[in-house]
Amino acid sequence: MRITYIGHATLLIEIGGKTFLTDPNFDPALGKLLPRVSAPGILLQNLPPIDAVFITHAHADHLSFKSLDGLQDGVPVFSPPVIARWLSRRGYRNVVGINPGETINTGDVGVSAASATHKGYRYGIDRWRGAANMYLFDTNAVSCFFAGDTGLTPDSTKMIDERLVPHGRKLDMALLPIGHAPWWKPGFRKGHLTSADALTLFDRLEARYLIPYHWGTFDHVTSRAHDAIERLREQLPGHARQADVRILEPGMSFELHSEPG
Repeated sequence: MRITYIGHATLLIEIGGKTFLTDPNFDPALGKLLPRVSAPGILLQNLPPIDAVFITHAHADHLSFKSLDGLQDGVPVFSPPVIARWLSRRGYRNVVGINPGETINTGDVGVSAASATHKGYRYGIDRWRGAANMYLFDTNAVSCFFAGDTGLTPDSTKMIDERLVPHGRKLDMALLPIGHAPWWKPGFRKGHLTSADALTLFDRLEARYLIPYHWGTFDHVTSRAHDAIERLREQLPGHARQADVRILEPGMSFELHSEPG
């Protein structure tokens, strides 16, 4: 299994002979006010052949129409069903909805979906479009969890507890978002992980490795692009799992060579 960080929530997941792309966003800016602060780790035109794209929700930083337009023709796109219907109406083909609790198979890789704790609607008036997924990629020998955007709740580990633990297996790779909000924005953690929350979830998941994402790409209105990763780096010294947290700069990869069941 090989994970490459492209930027924000866009990662390449190479597992079981397949190559998946998550939440593709190669845009130079979010809207007109938030320019990209670092180039994509792989340019859109330089991507390897993609077997499937997985979209977690409709926010502009996770769902870029321009980036979808730039992908190779015919690549399947999986998303929450309400997002799939929206994309189909916009003229996108090969879009498939995947419900929480559902599993689809791509070659030897099973991909399961679960609900994220996140309000994923794109505009203030489209709350019916608020569904948000998390995904588990599993070959029955190696596994990778991609959380999209989510808050920390008692159910955050449910998919792993149901699909891996009963078979005596542990999660191999946890891909978790990290964010930062000022003290005066207490609602942030209802739908996002801070760097400390990500470490807590990593512990609860009992995953072999953690790769943090959702940092270093876009400045936001209430935080800078590198605030969250700077805080994570401050928290790691002395942490019991410090050696198992792999921070990838855009374009860097981590390859898991030993893949026990």
